[in-house]
Formats: sequence, structure tokens, C-alpha cells
Amino acid sequence: MVSQSRVITGVKTYNAIGMVELSSIAKGMQVTDFMLKSANVGLLMAKTVCPGKYVVMVGGDVAAVTQAISTGEHQGGTLLVDSFLLANVHPDVLPAISGVTDMPDKQAVGVIETFSVAACIEAADCAVKTANITLIRLHMAYGIGGKCYVVMSGDVAGVTTATQAASESAGEKGALVYSMVVPNPHPEFWQQLVS
Repeated sequence: MVSQSRVITGVKTYNAIGMVELSSIAKGMQVTDFMLKSANVGLLMAKTVCPGKYVVMVGGDVAAVTQAISTGEHQGGTLLVDSFLLANVHPDVLPAISGVTDMPDKQAVGVIETFSVAACIEAADCAVKTANITLIRLHMAYGIGGKCYVVMSGDVAGVTTATQAASESAGEKGALVYSMVVPNPHPEFWQQLVS
């Protein structure tokens, strides 16, 4: 039996989230409007990211998010970079994006770097569902050439398993740049990661 996870943002609760990533800012704004008018979804994010891309994330029930993402993909056309639908999103994903996670004690660190925001969020969801790890941060395409990365922590076995699964997830889309595991990070490096 699959549990019904929910993502909570403010007072809203969502079973599913989805994103479209576009190579045009103006088209991204137009697609946002189409998506919101196509289904009963909540707008979680609509903003520019480097290098001149636009991302739109919505939440709601699975059917509504599916409809909104389908509309976004269709309206985005050739300007669509990537998209996803997470029907049972892990509740730790959005806090990692917004940077409001509880920081664990120093443990192993894993990092997944991708070419797209959508692939990175999918990889983060895959990682946290695969092993008992903590998502520390998900950095979305600001000042890093449109790439995105997620940092996770936990015991060595968990981080290794999660990093491998997340790498495979991003690799299936051709979006994996690099992944790595640091089994025992230096204390100064650890402090830099969690501050």
C-alpha cells in the first residue's frame, strides 16, 4: 500500500507536485497562466532561473496536477526544457527547496548535480524515498549556469544508495552532470554545507 504523502506550504496541503521548465521567460509567464486556468492547482513557484529560463511548479491532487503539467508541456512546445509530475511527493522535498530543513549532525554527504531544475527535484524525491537520508539543500539554477544540485546527508550506506538511485533518475533524462559521496566530511566543509 502506498502512503499518501502531502507537501505542506503555508496552510495548503498537496498530494502531488509538478513542474515545467522553459527556455523563455515570457513564454514561461504565459504558460503559468494557462496551467493555472486548466486545473484546480495551487501555484508553488513561478520564477526565473539561470540562464534565462523560467520554472513553474504547481501542487494539488494527482488528476489536477497531471492536467496542469500536460497543459504546460503542450503550451511550452519547443521551448519546454524539462517537466515532471510527482504523484506521491516526499514531504521533505519542498523544505529542501526553500532551505528550511533541520540540519543533522555531521555524517556522510552526497551531492547530485543536474542540467535541469526539474531533473534535480525528481532526483531529490528519488533519493529521500530510497534511503534514510536528510535533504540538506536543493540549489536551483541561480548563478550556476542553469544547473541545479541537491545535497543530502546520512550514514554512508544510506547516502551511497540514495546518491546512486538519484543519479540513475537524472541519468534517465540525460540530465546528470556529476554525483559524489564524501563518507567523512572535514568539519569545516560540513559547517560550510549546513550554514
